[in-house]
Amino acid sequence: MSKGTLIEGISQGSFAELEAKIRERIKQFVQDLVMEEVEYALGADRHERVEERRGYRHGHLPPRRISTSHGVVEVTVPRARMFTATGTEEYQSQLIPRYLHRSSRVDAALLTCYLTGANTRKVKLALAPLLDGTPMSRMVVSRVAKKIKAYFESWRVTELKEKSYEILYLDGMRLPVRLVRRVVKVPVQVVLGVTPEGDRDLLELRIAPSESTDAWSGAVEKLVERGLKAPALAVIDGNKGLRASLRKHWPETLVGRCTRHKLENLKAHCPRHAHSELKRDYDAIVYAEDLKEAQSAYDAFLAKWGKHCPEVAESLKEAGEELLTFYRFPKAMWKSLRTTNRIDRLHEEFRRRVKTQCSFPSEEAGLHLLFGLLAGGVIRLRKIDGHRYMVQIVSRAWKLAA
Repeated sequence: MSKGTLIEGISQGSFAELEAKIRERIKQFVQDLVMEEVEYALGADRHERVEERRGYRHGHLPPRRISTSHGVVEVTVPRARMFTATGTEEYQSQLIPRYLHRSSRVDAALLTCYLTGANTRKVKLALAPLLDGTPMSRMVVSRVAKKIKAYFESWRVTELKEKSYEILYLDGMRLPVRLVRRVVKVPVQVVLGVTPEGDRDLLELRIAPSESTDAWSGAVEKLVERGLKAPALAVIDGNKGLRASLRKHWPETLVGRCTRHKLENLKAHCPRHAHSELKRDYDAIVYAEDLKEAQSAYDAFLAKWGKHCPEVAESLKEAGEELLTFYRFPKAMWKSLRTTNRIDRLHEEFRRRVKTQCSFPSEEAGLHLLFGLLAGGVIRLRKIDGHRYMVQIVSRAWKLAA
């Protein structure tokens, strides 16, 4: 059985008659609300002569089909003229605004389908019970998607003075964008903040010209301008520009290096046949029982690999003590603070959605989609591991930083 036949069969099932009656009741209910609204606005019932009257009726608009979460209903909106100090003006219904053809919940469903990668045909198929034959062009989905832009512009200037984020994850990804008839990958900077309750919030999402010091400085400066206070810890992938920017704006913030990214860097300087041995020695550093044991393993690693492969030892020295920063915090949180996996997981979800798009017509279109995936609830961010120990971060981290 084809998808279309299956859906038709469901709609013609034993509940079809019941649904038709429910929609008829809803239609009548909406129509009654619209009539009550205009009577309240006028201050008088039809043909009633009272001094409190604030206007008068003059016909009605053509019947309008509106898609709601309960199906399509046909509503007739009355027309009226309202008295003003200079004459009269046309009455505007608040329940059924001008040009409304879909309820906000239907628009939300359309937007969710778009964000998950469905094309217009798939959207119409998925929402067939709600649209009930109502025509929907490609422009409908596009107009609904444009609403993300307004939300995005409002979000990116939201003040952060009243909020507290004790941990930041900062990393970059690349987004395929069509520029001058060619698809290129542009760098996108992403910042996630962790609240004292352990929740993760998206704080920044921006296109950067490069991953240089100046580029990341702009991202951090923007957060400072919005009022973000210095976090206790910033977890990064080792980008020199990002580290320099953090030192400049938040010198008291501890910096933690992603242990996974550093392992990949070490492997790049090591012969393939020695990768397993290198990983075993490296794991002794990042999976130690405590900071003291980790420092001993760190020294042993440098002594051994400094002889076998000096470039590997130099690469580890580049990370320095920042590789062990997570040991300064409660052990239950080490898994969350050891790597930037929390933000890398978000990148994976972004990339999976981007595959259905192939490339974006502009940089803004790409940012709006990525933002919409989170704002629309398609991607949900859970609390970090060990979030119950977040209460200890403020009281312990600053002392350790000193």
